[in-house]
Amino acid sequence: MPKKVLPRIVAVSPGARPMTLRVRWTTGDEHLIDVSEFIKKFRIYVPLTQSPELFGLVRLGEYGADVVWTDEIDMSADTLWRLAQEQTGKTMTPEEFRRWRERRAYTLDTAARALGISRRMVAYYEHGERTIPRVVALATWGLDGELAE
Repeated sequence: MPKKVLPRIVAVSPGARPMTLRVRWTTGDEHLIDVSEFIKKFRIYVPLTQSPELFGLVRLGEYGADVVWTDEIDMSADTLWRLAQEQTGKTMTPEEFRRWRERRAYTLDTAARALGISRRMVAYYEHGERTIPRVVALATWGLDGELAE
């Protein structure tokens, strides 16, 4: 399986709400990402929680691989991409969903039964007409794990 290359950051700025970042990606997408819960998990980010002024100094890191506040405080593009995907509810692309179904040799009907959803929803997900919920993406990964056993 080819390695998945995540997009890089082309621009970053503080969001209007506290502890949010507005990030523009090489894909052209732009996300407003709430990093408050993430930064509470790690001591390295304590200065950002104590100083809104410091948080406002965020800038693009080298090659778009991260965002930087100080020489000691940064956050990777991979982390920000994952947070953006989780916060927008997008955890799987329609193409990835279709490839999952084909790899399992599922018809629309068998995929629907395996996931506990309607055939119509399988078609919507596969054609990008509906965002694939995290729970459905997790179910596909769980079913893949079942196949590996």
